[in-house]
Amino acid sequence: MQNVIAVIWDFDKTLVNGYMQDPIFAEYGVNPSEFWKEVNALPDKYWNEQKVKVNRDTIYLNQFLRYVREGKFPRLSNEKLKGYGAQQNFYAGIPEIFRTTKSLLEEDEVCKEYNIRVEHYIVSTGFAEVIRGTSLMDYVEDIWGCELIEDKDGNGELVISEIGYTIDNTSKTRALFEINKGIGKIKDVTVNSKLTDLQRRVDFRNMIYIADGPSDVPAFSVVKGRGGATFAIYPTGDKKAFEQVERLREDGRIDMFAEADYSDGKTASMWICNKIQEFANRIKSEEQAKRQADNGVPKHLV
Repeated sequence: MQNVIAVIWDFDKTLVNGYMQDPIFAEYGVNPSEFWKEVNALPDKYWNEQKVKVNRDTIYLNQFLRYVREGKFPRLSNEKLKGYGAQQNFYAGIPEIFRTTKSLLEEDEVCKEYNIRVEHYIVSTGFAEVIRGTSLMDYVEDIWGCELIEDKDGNGELVISEIGYTIDNTSKTRALFEINKGIGKIKDVTVNSKLTDLQRRVDFRNMIYIADGPSDVPAFSVVKGRGGATFAIYPTGDKKAFEQVERLREDGRIDMFAEADYSDGKTASMWICNKIQEFANRIKSEEQAKRQADNGVPKHLV
């Protein structure tokens, strides 16, 4: 087990005010309300017409590809998706909270001694390429999102044409276990590798999962059920969103919630920083206890 404190973020309505696709709709003159209305109607449409079940979380990808084929999103490529990363409407305090938390433990000599550090991850049902185009990548260790495959259109230009990889609200939990095991960080470790707790890279007790609402209940449950911390965000003044996160708190899904403002001195920033420090203090105590046990001589904890 490595002494990593992992802060894991949802994206839409958690880091940005709205959806990451909003700049795409604006550029192409597509009404976002109409688009999502069409998407929400697709599960019933396909069931009634063909008795085919679809994934409600990711069926929007098919609609995006359909819009590309129909010319409503002409020349929409992965490169173009990445460019929308710079147009995201981040909440106040983003990306500063990433920088603040990454450096929070750097001056602590005991944390340095035990290599206690903070890493950030993003797990989203949105486009991975959009996330890769944001300034957050200066602070993020890894991301999970939906990946799209390109092909040449009639003019020989590359455009998105197929679905390559998807993340939905349930499979976000798979990403949590990949972070836990250290997939991509530890050689030869795969999702099916059988590991002891000590062999896993990130203890669930050292995870903080941050999201905006009921769709993240599976991830909230995995993290909180294994000793980690969970936190929800709601837009300032949004009564309906407030009621949703309050129900999550009452149901024991989350530890805390706050308005979507990560600026220094605001509740969200203070809670996240305090939780990181709390985790770091626990890890220090555990490491010192192990050292005392190895030495065989009782000592006072620092």
